[in-house]
Amino acid sequence: MDNCLFCKIAAKQIPSKLIYEDDDVMAFHDINPAAPVHFLIIPKQHVGTLADCNESQAALLGKMMLLAPKLANEQGCGYVAGANGAIGTGGFKTLFNTGPDGGQEVYHLHLHVIGGPRPWRGQH
Repeated sequence: MDNCLFCKIAAKQIPSKLIYEDDDVMAFHDINPAAPVHFLIIPKQHVGTLADCNESQAALLGKMMLLAPKLANEQGCGYVAGANGAIGTGGFKTLFNTGPDGGQEVYHLHLHVIGGPRPWRGQH
């Protein structure tokens, strides 16, 4: 996609505050963070929305979801389970915005990872 912002970031044509990269995905800080920790995980391959995904993207989606807690921990907002079934500490929120009614602004699949001391408290 010639005009896709995230394709340009993946191609290193636009700089980002990169926190992770491999052959399939990259993660970088959101330029307009909604919380103390707010980064995006994107596939390097262009996929417009989550609704555009099919079985061929299952491994990619799984990789993105499994990478989220690892990177959240590295960025200081990981979840630590409590002992003997007790509620743990820390944590983060994951979010895919899909389509205009879902709040999607950049039409390249991206997973928001948002954390810190409950930045969404009081929001629905």
